[in-house]
Amino acid sequence: MAKVTLTVNGRSVSGDCEDRTLLVHFIREKLGLTGTHVGCDTTQCGTCVVHMDGKSVKSCSILAVQASGSSITTIEGLASGGDLHPVQAAFKEHHGLQCGFCTPGMVMTAVDMINRHGGHLDEATVRHELEGNICRCTGYHNIVKAVLAANAEMHGRRQAAE
Repeated sequence: MAKVTLTVNGRSVSGDCEDRTLLVHFIREKLGLTGTHVGCDTTQCGTCVVHMDGKSVKSCSILAVQASGSSITTIEGLASGGDLHPVQAAFKEHHGLQCGFCTPGMVMTAVDMINRHGGHLDEATVRHELEGNICRCTGYHNIVKAVLAANAEMHGRRQAAE
């Protein structure tokens, strides 16, 4: 058994787990944060995306012990004081979700994408960056619209007419 200590959504947490425990399972089972989903356990679907030390990672590809000492943000840590994060609000406004299973990973990926690109996003870039996230319901059109709208809001730009 290994002791894992993390900062998750701004709160220091620790727990014991087997050495082979994936970060996604530690987050869900030890911490009770079930917004991070388990889809494929092979890094193909993106439902398990969290931010580790400020960067988007697939938590099914990282052992919890490897993440020990890191700062983790999950989907539960994005909203602030009851207000949705701009990306969450854009997904709601632009109908960027249907069943909701992929949504936490899509949102976490979008936040990272917007932060890395400093507001300079276009449809082709968004579609390319979302290639590691699978959605079986939406066809991606509304997800892309939501990401572009959030990008515009977060960087004080008007979104181009659709």
